[in-house]
Amino acid sequence: MFQGNTLSLKPLKSGFVELNFNAQQGSVNIFNQATLMELLEALSLLSEKTDIKGLLLTSGKSVFVAGADITEFDDVFKGSEADRRKFLAPANEAFNRIESLPFPSVVAINGFALGGGFEVCLACDFRVMSSKAQVGLPETKLGIIPGWGGTVRLPRLIGFDNAVEWIAGGQHKKAAAALTDGAVDAVVEPDLLKDEALKMLMRAASGELDYAARRQRKQAPIQLNKIELGMSVHTSRAAVMAKAGSNYPAPLAAVDVLSQAAEMSRDEALEVEFEAFSDLTQTPQCRALVGMFLNDQFIGGVAKKYAKQATKSIAHATALGAGIMGGGIAYQNAIKGFPVLMKDINTDSLTLGMSEANKLLAKRVDRGQMSPLEAGSVLSKIMPSLSYDGIEHTDIVIEAVVENVKVKSVVLPEVEGRLQQDAILVSNTSTISIDLLAENLTRPENFCGMHFFNPVHAMPLVEVIRGSKTSDETVGSVVAHALALGKKPVVVNDCPGFLVNRVLFPAVFGFDMMIVDGADYQHIDRVMEAWGWPMGPAYLLDVVGIDTAVHCFPSMVEGYPDRMANAADISPTRTLFENDRLGQKNGKGFYLYQKDRRGKPGKFADDSVTELFKPLVSNYHQLTDEDIVARYMVPMCIELAHCLESGVVGSPAEADMAMVYGLGFPAFRGGVFRWMDEMGLDNFCAMADRLGHLGKLYAPTEKMREMAASGEGYYG
Repeated sequence: MFQGNTLSLKPLKSGFVELNFNAQQGSVNIFNQATLMELLEALSLLSEKTDIKGLLLTSGKSVFVAGADITEFDDVFKGSEADRRKFLAPANEAFNRIESLPFPSVVAINGFALGGGFEVCLACDFRVMSSKAQVGLPETKLGIIPGWGGTVRLPRLIGFDNAVEWIAGGQHKKAAAALTDGAVDAVVEPDLLKDEALKMLMRAASGELDYAARRQRKQAPIQLNKIELGMSVHTSRAAVMAKAGSNYPAPLAAVDVLSQAAEMSRDEALEVEFEAFSDLTQTPQCRALVGMFLNDQFIGGVAKKYAKQATKSIAHATALGAGIMGGGIAYQNAIKGFPVLMKDINTDSLTLGMSEANKLLAKRVDRGQMSPLEAGSVLSKIMPSLSYDGIEHTDIVIEAVVENVKVKSVVLPEVEGRLQQDAILVSNTSTISIDLLAENLTRPENFCGMHFFNPVHAMPLVEVIRGSKTSDETVGSVVAHALALGKKPVVVNDCPGFLVNRVLFPAVFGFDMMIVDGADYQHIDRVMEAWGWPMGPAYLLDVVGIDTAVHCFPSMVEGYPDRMANAADISPTRTLFENDRLGQKNGKGFYLYQKDRRGKPGKFADDSVTELFKPLVSNYHQLTDEDIVARYMVPMCIELAHCLESGVVGSPAEADMAMVYGLGFPAFRGGVFRWMDEMGLDNFCAMADRLGHLGKLYAPTEKMREMAASGEGYYG
């Protein structure tokens, strides 16, 4: 009946018709403008037929429809309100047509139906879902709300409160949850999906299922009286505000849209949805979150290109060095199916490493993510050992011993001599030069850095550090293994601190300098957390370990003496280390760590820290919150610019995503470079110049000044 590039329309038996999404290009179906035009054309053909009993929507791919084509957003969002209305119109017209067909419609949902992919499902009369599928409206994670009727149809199907949770939360929903909430009508096993959906369509066509009543409910006001609606809105706003906070406007906007449209008809409600959607596209949060989504796709593509260079496949791994970090690395390998040898010279460290892996597995069992039997199977993949027996069969050794160049320089050559000729050796060092560590190796081409972040299971980033003698094949194999571990690898070139820590330490030095100028470290933490960081610098240093940070100071100062030497001269962080305040690991750092009255670990202020710092304070400056943000962020931004300009990192996108995935840079700001673009490089340089008296740590690069003068940004 119709054959396009992205979908087809074909007759089934007894007067039923199948609309099948199956894009000829790409591995998944998406709703780009071309697909929507074909959908409208197919629906126009259907409207001309008088002998059709029902429409079945299916997918020819493993995913139903993944959502809108986000690459089309940029130009539209930069355009006028009329441009945005024109962009949304084809989908709304098509979905309204489906909802108004003179016969019933049923959709068979397989794989993922997200965003616009789920909104078309909501326009259908009935939804049958594979037990393995997931659905959802994740638009708030892009700083917007659903724009193709999601805020209108979903609350009329599952109720106001449930719809707020689905839309404001933006989470994917598994089949059981979708069925419980009423978002789908049936859940079946994947191999029965199409047959069962067709059976439901036949029941609707025969009158056994009342599809007309379904449509009336979706196009009418929500069935709540004013008191019930008022209570739901009040409760929902409070819950969303508590979870999303003020830095993310889209979730609260979703509550407002659902509230305003609750007493309206479908078409009136769609207009409210459009106005809110259009307004949100103009926010910096939307620009940042859409940009971050595209950056994530970009770094994934870069990683896949590196992985294609791999000549060594990884079947067995070794974690050299146990403890918390080694245990985390061993766990991550085992949970992804790799047998792993965990080697240490200390029984207590091996016990700690196994305990760490067991604890993480126990949490998954408690959450219902795996059975005890499955957890036991994963744990059995980790072989703790005091000897090197069996290491000759391993494909990759991930060294995670103490962060000490002398220790690593002994351990690495020792283990290299026990490996196959083509085995890969990597170091989980956080700051020590890869070229320095490679000096005593006989096969430096098989060696590079593979820097995991703590906690390993939770932090997405892995820095893959290329030494000057590291082969392309080794980089490719390590990137491929990082991808197999479910991580986000970013390849960087060797330098002191690599990328993430090199950029973090200037901010740490800036933080120390603020304390020396009389600022309260607790106030600094509060300001930076309100700005969007998951934890302020004092708390972060406690979590990382004061000793770990201080041990990195020399390599950073020696690597970048012109910027960092003077900044590190007087260091409150070093003072804590000298007074055996190591952070969370020994219960005292900037803060005290004790169990509260309920027995849960807690973070508490400690007046003795302020007393320790008093001799360091040279003079008191009254710093505003804006001063604190500038003094913390400017050194980080400038150092990242140095990294980009010197080729340590390949692109602004890779740099920004490393900051988000490795440091927890606020996602709603999109990354360091995107934040500077949003501000304008001219304004950033002016802000830095106001702090020029603090030293070269605050001096923009010449390239930054040139870009500022010409109105350029890092993203064009």
